[in-house]
Amino acid sequence: MSFDRSLKIAPSILSADFADFGREIQAIEAQGADWVHVDVMDGHFVPNLTFGPPAVKAFRKHVKTVMDVHLMIAPVDPYIEAYAEAGADILTAHVEAGPHIHRTLQAIRGAGMKAGVALNPGTPAEAVAHVLDLADLVCVMTVNPGFGGQKFIDMTGKVRTLRSMIGDRPVHIEIDGGVDPVTAPLVAEAGADVLVAGSAVFKGGSVDAPEVYGANMRAIREAVRG
Repeated sequence: MSFDRSLKIAPSILSADFADFGREIQAIEAQGADWVHVDVMDGHFVPNLTFGPPAVKAFRKHVKTVMDVHLMIAPVDPYIEAYAEAGADILTAHVEAGPHIHRTLQAIRGAGMKAGVALNPGTPAEAVAHVLDLADLVCVMTVNPGFGGQKFIDMTGKVRTLRSMIGDRPVHIEIDGGVDPVTAPLVAEAGADVLVAGSAVFKGGSVDAPEVYGANMRAIREAVRG
């Protein structure tokens, strides 16, 4: 994965048809998805349960782009190796999920993956000030994590602060939550370059009508371009 700051759309398969993940992943990639975003939730750190390592390993067979795995779990460290073996390209942990985010990011990189660090809406940008040299991505939550389809929380000020802090480091700023053609331009203008979108990509489409996914992604890109 070479680094570039061009706009990337990472559909969240939390909004896909759970009975047909393989074809859903193939459909979004064929329609222009840059990354595939996988939300891992444990029912403890967040109030929902989703995918474990065996499911992520099954998804990997279908992902030809980048598999972006977002761990909304605590603790994180005991599971890093399992998600590396499952094939995650990027593994993101929450700064709030444990006391040693520096160690966690070291371990993610040590397992051969790109390391992401996520910030809940109530957590300031400054929480990652001392780990930016270990991070490949900072994920700014624009909803409270745990469920898809929530209303966007405006974090453009935090994104601008992070963009300034990151400077010329090769670190992506990812936005997760409530991204659609209305909110995407706000965060992109503030400095974000990876947009996670669930319902905004999958709404109205299916594996039998995948062109709707493409149209939804194009609408987001065109809104950002203005």
